[in-house]
Amino acid sequence: MKYRAIVVGASAGGVEAFVHIFSKLPALFSLPIIFVQHLHKDQENTLAQFYNDRALLKVEEAEEKERILPGHIYIAPPDYHLLIERDETFSLSVDEKVNYSRPSIDVLFESAAEVYGAELVGVLLTGANHDGSCGLQKIKEHGGLTLVEDPTTAKFPEMPRSALACTDVDYILPLEELGEFLLTLADGCLGKQEKSPVQ
Repeated sequence: MKYRAIVVGASAGGVEAFVHIFSKLPALFSLPIIFVQHLHKDQENTLAQFYNDRALLKVEEAEEKERILPGHIYIAPPDYHLLIERDETFSLSVDEKVNYSRPSIDVLFESAAEVYGAELVGVLLTGANHDGSCGLQKIKEHGGLTLVEDPTTAKFPEMPRSALACTDVDYILPLEELGEFLLTLADGCLGKQEKSPVQ
């Protein structure tokens, strides 16, 4: 299966998890990665630079109407929902919070599922609430590939457990394996990796 984009969501503990995953991806990684990290609305917009200093791929904050390019990592800005439009550009919204969050993982995942369908990969990581569960289910319903961090390796296991309770995800992987697994998707090959059991 050829994939066109990866969406990633995390809440509490997500910064460390993202750094761990990004460090595994080479500068020639071909797929765009769009991610939501729950942030306080008054937090300074320094995450992009923080990740740029630790990743080989270009990391930038997503902007309104910006076209999504291969091999880039895009971050949702603080206090804005991040959506993907049919023409594969970004849209920013200040609509009401979803799951007490803006940006919301569900909002990103659901809009991406409508655009990319079966050519989308959804990844849900550590977090202390249930944001992302409905969005991941939507990705699954559209034929996309769904991955969840193994709750036993998550700093905050509530978010992965919530997703697993409502979606039959394709892969449950420990954090240390997620980056290398994404590499196989960019190469168009899943290999022989099996689901990891939930502890």
